[in-house]
Amino acid sequence: MARKKLDLVLENVVIENVAAEGKAIAHDVDGTVLFVEFAVPGDVVNVRVTKKKKNYMEGYITEIVKPSEHRLEPFCGHFGVCGGCKWQPLPYEMQLKAKTQQVYDQLVRIGHLDVPEISPILPSDNTTFYRNKLEYSFSSKRWLYRDEDPDQVAPDDRMGLGFHVGKFFDKVLDIKQCYLQKEPSNSIRLFIKDYAVRNGLEFFDIRENHGYLRNMFIRTTEDGQVMLIICLFYEDKEVREALLDAILEAFPQITSLYYVINTKVNDSISDQDCILYKGNEAIVETMEGLSFKIGPKSFYQTNSPQAYKLYSTTRDFAALTGNEVVYDLYTGTGTIAQFVSKKASKVIGIEYVPEAIEDAKVNARNNNISNCTFFAGDMKDVLNSDFIAKHGRPDVIILDPPRAGIHPDVAKVILDAAPERMVYVSCNPASQARDLAILCDKYEITKVQPVDMFPHTQHVENVCALRLKNSAE
Repeated sequence: MARKKLDLVLENVVIENVAAEGKAIAHDVDGTVLFVEFAVPGDVVNVRVTKKKKNYMEGYITEIVKPSEHRLEPFCGHFGVCGGCKWQPLPYEMQLKAKTQQVYDQLVRIGHLDVPEISPILPSDNTTFYRNKLEYSFSSKRWLYRDEDPDQVAPDDRMGLGFHVGKFFDKVLDIKQCYLQKEPSNSIRLFIKDYAVRNGLEFFDIRENHGYLRNMFIRTTEDGQVMLIICLFYEDKEVREALLDAILEAFPQITSLYYVINTKVNDSISDQDCILYKGNEAIVETMEGLSFKIGPKSFYQTNSPQAYKLYSTTRDFAALTGNEVVYDLYTGTGTIAQFVSKKASKVIGIEYVPEAIEDAKVNARNNNISNCTFFAGDMKDVLNSDFIAKHGRPDVIILDPPRAGIHPDVAKVILDAAPERMVYVSCNPASQARDLAILCDKYEITKVQPVDMFPHTQHVENVCALRLKNSAE
């Protein structure tokens, strides 16, 4: 039986505060909680309800009756349709306050953890053009705006190259100008789309899984190196080479040009061969005299200047004296491990992705670091009592897991190892709070430092320092 479509518009709703997941919160006249996207505290708005549950409702703004005194004009023309940068109308200081509150809510209000006063969040030096990596998707059926008549849209204008629209896996918003990554990112994307349309290259049909052009990645460094990865659904050597050569002619500053032939249903390239067409096999980012090789599959924090603040905080919280054995769990390409290595006796890095570990070894070798050793494998399988007996009990453990947090088996091994100190770096305060509740069986939280890596979004990184209970200061 088809669900009955809601036909409910709430008028003159007063937006009260920022809520979770980038939404704002208000209340209906009967006290029901209402979550609204793209709203700013102080707005008076009319809201069409899209979801109605027993204890809450969700909806979107149909009219701003009276804008908040805090509301800013969004700087991006794609605001409201593109799923990113939802907080553009919110002043940056209010964004930072909301992110700090998010950390407090997850750790204290919801997690019931005993934490010291949360340090002021470290703001991003750049609030636009701060990302060093973006992925764009090709689509043969781009997202159409409400004022567009599908029957009047020319076939060539149905092609899109941009970002997926939220909640629609098969809809791609064609991007004209993005404020997330500095040039030549926008110029490269626009050139490739224009070339593809002019030369009749088939954009991918995401729902039906056919087409030629699938997706592309652009990676950049602070000193201007550029890596481009073009992903194709099948091989056509003549067409591919013509496309790649045209890109190189238009953008000779591209440092590294790769292509991928991906015949899978999904567009992830983690299990695909990335084939170097021209240029260097990697771009290199530098930080405090260290160089880090970044290949097509490498993980590297996407806001490079903020990564330096994040890693500096991590090192400070570790309070190393030069004599400690440090375990860097979920080490990625070994950036944190190498960043702290000069203040440690030995660093052990463990990471699931073998390619990342190979990059970590190369980076350590290039940086003349000899006290870092790296291991690849699933954390819950690698980190066990035998591993610790072989490589030494850690004095300090640094955790920087994916959004899901750590596996319970990993937490148990950590508690059994009982290092004197730990530093937990997280991109998800909710899973961090869950894990800390387990670790605080033996540990106390001594410092909390949020870091803003992603301005104009609700996402926040958080760093917690932990000390073994009853240990010496």
